[in-house]
Amino acid sequence: MKIVVLDGYTENPGDLSWDAFKEFGEVIVYDRTSYVDADIIRERIGDAEIIIINKTPLTAKTFETCGNIRAVLVLATGYNVVDVNAAKERNIPVINVPTYGTQIVGQYAVSLLMEICSHIGHHNDTVHEGRWESNVDWCYWDYPMIELYGKTAGIIGLGRIGQATARILNSLDMKVLAFDRTPNERGKELAEYVELDELYARSDVIFLHCPLFPSTEGMINKDSIAKMKDGVILINNSRGQLVVEQDLADALNCGKVYAAGLDVVSTEPIKGDNPLLKAKNCIITPHISWAAQAARQRIMDITVENLRAFLEGNPINVVNK
Repeated sequence: MKIVVLDGYTENPGDLSWDAFKEFGEVIVYDRTSYVDADIIRERIGDAEIIIINKTPLTAKTFETCGNIRAVLVLATGYNVVDVNAAKERNIPVINVPTYGTQIVGQYAVSLLMEICSHIGHHNDTVHEGRWESNVDWCYWDYPMIELYGKTAGIIGLGRIGQATARILNSLDMKVLAFDRTPNERGKELAEYVELDELYARSDVIFLHCPLFPSTEGMINKDSIAKMKDGVILINNSRGQLVVEQDLADALNCGKVYAAGLDVVSTEPIKGDNPLLKAKNCIITPHISWAAQAARQRIMDITVENLRAFLEGNPINVVNK
């Protein structure tokens, strides 16, 4: 059996191993495959039966042309790059990794907030540049230092990752609110469930931990921002398309939103004309909340088990049943 990995580098830049897949057949790993050249994608797939991807798009034409494909394994939770309906029509399961980075993504969300509150990286840079050594006072700070104790955080989407974030916020003695379509008892132990407009109105910090659906796309826009407190902080390491970026940039530049910490944007890699690049108080990192080695190893391990289960006739984590 032939297994092809089309874009393996971000999952494994050299600190992990693909060897576990060799138990199942011949393994060909491409670090990168053009996301825009469909001919190269189809050429690299060729007669392979198992396709492993992260962000390489697989279209209906790809499934039509590459007739040997038996399964698509996604090295991620999100699978919007795959035409899952076209795959289903050909009885090709698309299999993802639904849970691997719960703790690290929650940790990263709070890290973005901490950077906004203290600007540790900036002040470290100034010390190494010699500014503290030559300073007339015994200390200095270039941004307001924000204490989180007693402040209110609102989490939109209190699933696994939202709950991981909530546990950290509780340890900081913050009041935690949450909006979720399906409240549950575990969530009630971590946060107070409220309606979305109430969350907007009461929160000093808002975290986006909800999935991207038609109903959530662009949910952070000029209208929802108008319902928020003046000086609110927004954290998003979920999906960039949840935010209307020009509206957020405008709100940052006028001070309605004090700061934003973002690990995702609407188009990735980010485009040079993205208005958030020039917005005030906007921290942007390159979609790396998930990238700790331990989390990537879990992705690898779960994907191996996904493949094993499929080949044994008991597929798991299929998103297009």
